[in-house]
Amino acid sequence: MRRTSGTAPAPQPAPQPGPVVPGDPQGPTDPVDPEQPEAVFDEPLAIPPLADSVVDEDGTRVFRLTAQEGSTSFRDGVDTETWGFNGDFLGPTLRARRGEQVAVEVTNTLGESTSVHWHGMHLPPEMDGGPHQEVAAGGTWRPTWLIDQPAATLWYHPHPHGRTEKHVYLGMSGMFILDDDEADAAGLPSEYGVDDIPVIVQDKSFTEDGQLTMASRVPSGVMGETIMVNGTIGAVQEVSTELVRLRVLNGSTLRTYNFGFDDDRTFQLVGTDGGLLAAPHTTTRIQLSPGERAEIVVAMEAGSETMLRSYPQQLGVINDAQGYGAFDTLDILRLVAADDLAPSGAVPDVLPDYGRLDEADVATTRTFVMKNLRMNGQFMDMNRIDEVVTVDTTEVWVVRNEDPMPHNFHIHDVQFEVLSVDGAPPPPELSGRKDTIYTEPGREYRLIMRFEHYANPEMPYMYHCHLLRHEDFGLMGQFVVVEPGTEPPTTLPEDGHHDH
Repeated sequence: MRRTSGTAPAPQPAPQPGPVVPGDPQGPTDPVDPEQPEAVFDEPLAIPPLADSVVDEDGTRVFRLTAQEGSTSFRDGVDTETWGFNGDFLGPTLRARRGEQVAVEVTNTLGESTSVHWHGMHLPPEMDGGPHQEVAAGGTWRPTWLIDQPAATLWYHPHPHGRTEKHVYLGMSGMFILDDDEADAAGLPSEYGVDDIPVIVQDKSFTEDGQLTMASRVPSGVMGETIMVNGTIGAVQEVSTELVRLRVLNGSTLRTYNFGFDDDRTFQLVGTDGGLLAAPHTTTRIQLSPGERAEIVVAMEAGSETMLRSYPQQLGVINDAQGYGAFDTLDILRLVAADDLAPSGAVPDVLPDYGRLDEADVATTRTFVMKNLRMNGQFMDMNRIDEVVTVDTTEVWVVRNEDPMPHNFHIHDVQFEVLSVDGAPPPPELSGRKDTIYTEPGREYRLIMRFEHYANPEMPYMYHCHLLRHEDFGLMGQFVVVEPGTEPPTTLPEDGHHDH
């Protein structure tokens, strides 16, 4: 892995006393191997297979996922203990179309409970896969829901209470791609694994004997020394078309990336978390914090190559910026173009218009402050309802990070739009639908969203920081969506936590 200092570090303020995050007592604590070999970027990029599915007699598309322990050889001759879905590490790519009813038959063969959260999906709370839908060791779960949102690059990962970092870090995640007719008509590169490539970026630390470790140089989570894409260290992807679409997911548990190419070529940002932008945005950088996605289209010339790289990030005024990797320059994925490239259609100037939310429709404004690793002054309580939302209403959520450390903010069930950042219009990369947003300390983010279709006063959705050790430590809250006129509940029923 290439690592340079990048540009000169910006001056940092004197460190202020900040909250201390305890390490995960359930994670490995063996020391990190400081002599991890550099990647050569000649390993063919692994492409997660498309998940098999069957359409049953009532028209439901049914997928099957098995959470399992395994062993992965990231480097020749070294077997690393890993977890995955339907395999040793990561999981298959699920793919469905707007208007389809889907079901996922989840089987847990791990030695402990887990869950499967459909990150970015609009669905009933009892199907969400959060900490209230844990699947017991040896258990099964069959959520089913209607796909009713625009085409997008979503993902799935475990969400067990207090253990999310461990489960994701050991390898349990995968993409969930949604399609619709409008996106198809845009003519973007769309042949999966050929000119439409999943790019799941993660950082890992290994012990001297080649095992994954959650030990880290910062207490907030793992800052890995080794970068992998789709589980491949030093990955290269051969490109056979003039344009290639990269569906980039920051699948790391703590590290933020600022993606660009080593020759500073421009690319077109065509989509973010919740789907396509209204128009492509031509840029040289796109920054993604954990859980965020971006769809980019890059042009290639026959016989050429370029390196997808992460450059120093804009994390705001934080303590120990170096420890959080803010100054790192990291090589991610080498793209090598064939000598003859198949032609690609041009990216259209205008992409499908799925409409915008209107601030005039806002019924409620709520404020969320992340400080001392608490959400609005409280640690997460599985039995406490923090917010009560009325179904079929539009709200504004005002979010602030008042800790001197990185946080981001993820909301289950909805895709929001960014109204403003510190009172100013959002930059182009924040102009589309989002479910996760990086929150620089001291800045104010105004988010607009609409809660539709699903109401259940006894089953909550989550909102939380998606830096997973922060989430595990309790930087999370929960809300229920209720029908109009419902007496607002404040606690969940005694059996509100459902193991399957």
